[in-house]
Amino acid sequence: MPGILKIALKLLINDRSKFTALLVGITFAVFLMVMMTSMFSGILTRSSSSVYNIGAKIWVMDPAVNNATSSIPMPDYVLSAARSIKGVRYAVPLYFGTAQVKLKDGSYQAATVVGLDDATLYGRPELLEGNINDIYAENAFIVVKDAEYDKLGKPAVGSEFEINDHRGAVVGLAKVASSGLFGIPTIYTTYSRAITYIPSTRFTTSYILIEPGSESDIPVIQQQIGKLGYQALTRDQFVGKISDFYTFKTGMGMNILLMTTISFVVGLSISGQTFYTFILENLEKFGALKAIGAKSNELIAMILFQASFTSLIGYGLGVGAASTFMILARLRMPDYAAQITFVILGFALLMVLVIASVSSYIGVRKVLQIQPFDIFRG
Repeated sequence: MPGILKIALKLLINDRSKFTALLVGITFAVFLMVMMTSMFSGILTRSSSSVYNIGAKIWVMDPAVNNATSSIPMPDYVLSAARSIKGVRYAVPLYFGTAQVKLKDGSYQAATVVGLDDATLYGRPELLEGNINDIYAENAFIVVKDAEYDKLGKPAVGSEFEINDHRGAVVGLAKVASSGLFGIPTIYTTYSRAITYIPSTRFTTSYILIEPGSESDIPVIQQQIGKLGYQALTRDQFVGKISDFYTFKTGMGMNILLMTTISFVVGLSISGQTFYTFILENLEKFGALKAIGAKSNELIAMILFQASFTSLIGYGLGVGAASTFMILARLRMPDYAAQITFVILGFALLMVLVIASVSSYIGVRKVLQIQPFDIFRG
């Protein structure tokens, strides 16, 4: 069998034009599949950035909320009721909103404002510069230093800006686990300052963050919050709800799925047609091998080896090209959202194996129909 596979490899590599066409088709298909799915994965991660950055175990919200940025304010009694539930270690309010920030040059920039509980500052980011206690100073804000930081004019500690005709002073620079999705910078302040500076409805609590006493208390807490007419979700459940919204209730999921399907069909058609042409041009060689005693299973092994060899090399080249493109894109565009995960790599590998299987099936059918006397009759 190793000798047969060596012959198969030589037949494949010696026909450089067909071998190159096969590699190009599969590489291009893998590149598109990895790029599309990585972009979608990055978008979903960015859409849940607030959930990851705050890090609360349980989020209480209005049932109509479908993503972190479209919060629906809740009355104050929900917070009091949440604190009285057995199994709740503590519960704090969180303000989440958007405001126009006037910069020193007179331009305006929209910013996401996160108001942390005054007493605990639960969900505060990790500071790069400044002291967290300075957030209690007059007009104090903490600016997140991420990909959107430049849009605020790269403010340093001590710089000032205006927010809704109120003075704002930068007392710290922070880093977070993930940047936002829509290219809007983020600033943190206290809950009381956020609801004072930013116009809001009668109710001001965007979310209630709960720390349960233990994991076993979570179902009870969720049940009790449900009786109040509100929803309590764990971090993973909230992330899943946000992902479902962007996947199924916006055009994003369908568009990504369509592009991934197109890339798969392109790779399948190019590789299948090229491999079939390769088999046709080498029928005489396969017939000669069959005439000198090669068995059908050995010919099938040759074709499977050729298809698998080409597909795996194309897979590696496609993943490498996609990774290189993402690295270069991030150097030029810091807020580029695409990310490669093991799930994406596994999905792309599965699709490549399907392409190899279909291509092999086309070749196997043709080779098994060869009769040696047809080859030598000419």
